[in-house]
Amino acid sequence: MTAITQSSQVAAAPDKVRGLPGHATVGTNDLDAASVFYDKLLAVFGIGRVLVQPNRAIYYGHRTLEFGIIKPFDGRPATVGNGGMIAFEAPSRSKVDEAHATALAAGGSDEGAPGPRGENGTGPYCAYFRDPEGNKFLIFRSGAGAA
Repeated sequence: MTAITQSSQVAAAPDKVRGLPGHATVGTNDLDAASVFYDKLLAVFGIGRVLVQPNRAIYYGHRTLEFGIIKPFDGRPATVGNGGMIAFEAPSRSKVDEAHATALAAGGSDEGAPGPRGENGTGPYCAYFRDPEGNKFLIFRSGAGAA
Protein backbone atom coordinates (compact mmCIF):
# COMPACT_ATOMS: atom_id res chain seq x y z
CA MET A 1 0.00 0.00 0.00
CA THR A 2 1.35 3.41 -0.94
CA ALA A 3 1.38 6.15 1.67
CA ILE A 4 -0.35 9.35 0.72
CA THR A 5 2.17 12.16 0.96
CA GLN A 6 0.29 15.03 -0.60
CA SER A 7 -3.36 15.87 -0.87
CA SER A 8 -5.21 18.17 -3.16
CA GLN A 9 -8.77 19.39 -3.20
CA VAL A 10 -10.62 19.81 -6.43
CA ALA A 11 -13.96 21.58 -6.54
CA ALA A 12 -16.67 19.57 -8.26
CA ALA A 13 -18.14 21.01 -11.42
CA PRO A 14 -21.57 22.45 -10.55
CA ASP A 15 -23.34 20.39 -13.22
CA LYS A 16 -21.58 17.13 -12.37
CA VAL A 17 -23.62 14.52 -10.52
CA ARG A 18 -21.81 13.20 -7.48
CA GLY A 19 -21.74 9.49 -6.77
CA LEU A 20 -21.70 9.34 -2.97
CA PRO A 21 -23.22 9.85 -0.49
CA GLY A 22 -26.87 9.24 -1.18
CA HIS A 23 -27.72 10.76 2.17
CA ALA A 24 -26.24 10.93 5.65
CA THR A 25 -27.90 10.73 9.05
CA VAL A 26 -27.05 11.53 12.65
CA GLY A 27 -28.72 9.99 15.64
CA THR A 28 -30.74 11.97 18.15
CA ASN A 29 -32.20 11.35 21.56
CA ASP A 30 -34.60 14.30 21.23
CA LEU A 31 -36.14 14.49 17.76
CA ASP A 32 -38.14 17.64 18.55
CA ALA A 33 -35.11 19.63 19.78
CA ALA A 34 -32.91 18.34 16.94
CA SER A 35 -35.51 19.37 14.38
CA VAL A 36 -35.53 22.94 15.70
CA PHE A 37 -31.71 23.09 15.32
CA TYR A 38 -31.65 21.56 11.81
CA ASP A 39 -34.65 23.51 10.53
CA LYS A 40 -32.67 26.71 11.26
CA LEU A 41 -29.29 25.47 10.06
CA LEU A 42 -30.41 23.91 6.79
CA ALA A 43 -32.63 26.88 5.92
CA VAL A 44 -29.36 28.78 5.36
CA PHE A 45 -28.91 26.58 2.27
CA GLY A 46 -32.56 26.66 1.21
CA ILE A 47 -33.03 23.07 2.34
CA GLY A 48 -36.22 21.95 4.06
CA ARG A 49 -37.94 18.82 5.24
CA VAL A 50 -38.75 16.26 2.55
CA LEU A 51 -39.90 13.34 4.73
CA VAL A 52 -41.11 13.13 8.32
CA GLN A 53 -41.57 9.81 10.08
CA PRO A 54 -43.34 10.81 13.33
CA ASN A 55 -41.36 9.98 16.49
CA ARG A 56 -38.69 8.30 14.33
CA ALA A 57 -36.92 10.50 11.76
CA ILE A 58 -36.88 13.73 9.79
CA TYR A 59 -35.13 13.94 6.44
CA TYR A 60 -34.04 17.12 4.68
CA GLY A 61 -33.09 17.92 1.12
CA HIS A 62 -33.74 20.05 -1.94
CA ARG A 63 -35.92 17.50 -3.72
CA THR A 64 -34.86 14.18 -2.28
CA LEU A 65 -33.32 12.78 0.89
CA GLU A 66 -29.91 14.34 1.52
CA PHE A 67 -29.61 14.46 5.31
CA GLY A 68 -31.58 13.07 8.19
CA ILE A 69 -31.92 13.04 11.96
CA ILE A 70 -33.10 9.73 13.38
CA LYS A 71 -33.76 7.91 16.60
CA PRO A 72 -31.63 4.73 16.55
CA PHE A 73 -33.55 1.75 15.21
CA ASP A 74 -32.31 -0.52 18.00
CA GLY A 75 -33.94 1.71 20.65
CA ARG A 76 -30.66 2.35 22.43
CA PRO A 77 -29.42 5.92 23.06
CA ALA A 78 -27.86 7.81 20.16
CA THR A 79 -24.16 8.49 20.68
CA VAL A 80 -21.55 10.55 18.84
CA GLY A 81 -19.13 8.63 16.63
CA ASN A 82 -15.47 9.20 17.50
CA GLY A 83 -13.78 10.49 14.36
CA GLY A 84 -17.03 10.86 12.48
CA MET A 85 -17.91 14.12 10.75
CA ILE A 86 -20.39 15.24 8.12
CA ALA A 87 -19.38 17.90 5.60
CA PHE A 88 -21.79 20.25 3.82
CA GLU A 89 -20.55 22.15 0.78
CA ALA A 90 -21.58 25.80 0.69
CA PRO A 91 -22.09 27.86 -2.47
CA SER A 92 -19.99 30.72 -1.09
CA ARG A 93 -17.73 31.76 1.75
CA SER A 94 -20.47 34.02 3.10
CA LYS A 95 -22.74 30.96 3.39
CA VAL A 96 -19.99 29.19 5.37
CA ASP A 97 -19.96 32.17 7.75
CA GLU A 98 -23.75 32.29 7.94
CA ALA A 99 -24.16 28.55 8.55
CA HIS A 100 -21.53 28.57 11.32
CA ALA A 101 -23.16 31.57 13.02
CA THR A 102 -26.62 29.98 12.68
CA ALA A 103 -25.40 26.70 14.18
CA LEU A 104 -23.91 28.49 17.20
CA ALA A 105 -26.99 30.69 17.67
CA ALA A 106 -29.22 27.60 17.54
CA GLY A 107 -27.31 25.84 20.33
CA GLY A 108 -24.33 24.29 18.58
CA SER A 109 -20.74 24.65 19.77
CA ASP A 110 -17.71 26.01 17.93
CA GLU A 111 -15.06 23.55 16.71
CA GLY A 112 -13.22 25.96 14.39
CA ALA A 113 -14.08 29.47 13.28
CA PRO A 114 -14.65 30.22 9.58
CA GLY A 115 -11.50 30.85 7.59
CA PRO A 116 -9.15 29.51 4.94
CA ARG A 117 -7.38 26.26 5.75
CA GLY A 118 -4.26 24.67 4.39
CA GLU A 119 -0.72 25.83 3.88
CA ASN A 120 -0.58 29.63 3.64
CA GLY A 121 -4.37 29.79 3.76
CA THR A 122 -4.63 28.53 0.19
CA GLY A 123 -6.93 25.60 0.99
CA PRO A 124 -10.69 25.50 1.26
CA TYR A 125 -12.63 28.00 3.35
CA CYS A 126 -14.01 26.02 6.30
CA ALA A 127 -15.90 26.25 9.58
CA TYR A 128 -16.48 23.47 12.12
CA PHE A 129 -19.14 23.03 14.77
CA ARG A 130 -20.98 20.41 16.79
CA ASP A 131 -24.74 20.14 17.01
CA PRO A 132 -26.35 20.19 20.47
CA GLU A 133 -25.89 16.40 20.78
CA GLY A 134 -22.18 16.52 19.90
CA ASN A 135 -22.19 15.43 16.23
CA LYS A 136 -19.38 17.16 14.34
CA PHE A 137 -19.91 19.09 11.09
CA LEU A 138 -17.81 20.89 8.53
CA ILE A 139 -19.19 23.61 6.26
CA PHE A 140 -16.79 24.32 3.39
CA ARG A 141 -16.27 26.16 0.13
CA SER A 142 -13.51 24.90 -2.15
CA GLY A 143 -12.07 26.64 -5.14
CA ALA A 144 -12.79 30.11 -6.36
CA GLY A 145 -16.02 30.70 -4.52
CA ALA A 146 -18.00 33.84 -4.37
CA ALA A 147 -17.42 35.87 -1.23
